[in-house]
Amino acid sequence: MELTGTSVLVTGGSGGLGAAAVRAFHAAGAAVVIADVADEPSSVLAKELGDRAVYVRTDVTDSASVEAALATAAELGVLRTAVVAHGGWGVSERIVNRAGQPAPLENFEKTISLYLVGTYNVLRLAAAAMAGSEAVDADGARGAIITTASIAAYEGQIGQASYAAAKGAVVSLTLAAARDLAPVGVRVNCIAPGTMRTPMMETVGPEALAKFEAAVPFPSRLGRPEEYGALAVHIAGNGYLNGETIRLDGAQRLSPR
Repeated sequence: MELTGTSVLVTGGSGGLGAAAVRAFHAAGAAVVIADVADEPSSVLAKELGDRAVYVRTDVTDSASVEAALATAAELGVLRTAVVAHGGWGVSERIVNRAGQPAPLENFEKTISLYLVGTYNVLRLAAAAMAGSEAVDADGARGAIITTASIAAYEGQIGQASYAAAKGAVVSLTLAAARDLAPVGVRVNCIAPGTMRTPMMETVGPEALAKFEAAVPFPSRLGRPEEYGALAVHIAGNGYLNGETIRLDGAQRLSPR
């Protein structure tokens, strides 16, 4: 699918993976809406990229907020791609701690709301916007949606029950959504990153980074955000890739802790 002249919505667009996707799609010729709640970094990124990059403050769990971002995207070009890459919340806790106390339910609910409900909300609204557009080829293609899970969806570690459940649901959503949206020509795929060298990951310090790198078979390093961005652009352009979750992890498999 040709990206030049189209618009792309990227949630979490100023975060490590989201910003990489924004840069990659912008470089490919698309206009990009940076949909985020982080005002300063999002504004800085939009200003840096200049033409064809706009920041719209967006709460992915609020339908009106997502619709406003999609409306801005429509002003920039026909929406053909949405990348769901938001984050910003996480808690590490056992379901029952060593004192025998259960984990607070609100932490689980907040995690599910952000990573699963937020993903579904963006997916359904973006798909509806794409469904109303003209097909771009003889196959009837109208757009592509790329969601983001994690390898924790498959090998959730101790303390990751909420996160693993949310990301596992995003993986399960992929094929069902692809089948649902087939009649309107919208493809759905998911990227499940391993340990990526995002700005947030950099804060753990050199010793921890070295430990994480040693756990990756090959290449024995953390993933680069631009590798996520490149994969997202490829997925958008490969018209036969649909209903798949692609692990981007250097063959890493998470240990229990």
